[in-house]
Amino acid sequence: QVQLVESGGGLVQPGGSLRLSCAASGTDFSMYHMAWYRQATGKQRELVADMSNGGITAYVDAVKGRFTISRDNARNTVYLQMNSLKPEDTAVYYCNAGGRYSRGNFYASAYWGQGTQVTVSS
Repeated sequence: QVQLVESGGGLVQPGGSLRLSCAASGTDFSMYHMAWYRQATGKQRELVADMSNGGITAYVDAVKGRFTISRDNARNTVYLQMNSLKPEDTAVYYCNAGGRYSRGNFYASAYWGQGTQVTVSS
């Protein structure tokens, strides 16, 4: 059983920055592929960034150059640094642990955090 707890969300003005954290417990964190998803009101949940257990990263086009996913295996934590935030980044952000890769695509596992709200507005 994996428990995930996200934090770091909030209200920020356009152009601002936030860093999200996701702390994991109940697993050998270093072995897990990790990912961040987001879900805006009325929209489907979408993959934002993923990171393999070997440190390879990938991003959705909308956030490339602005967001950075990283992990600290000693702290069992994955981060999402979000810079140059835009109103369209407004969503609930979720952490996922233990997904898999197939043909270069990341597929989420059943392990999700509770989500953290990010609101970008002036």
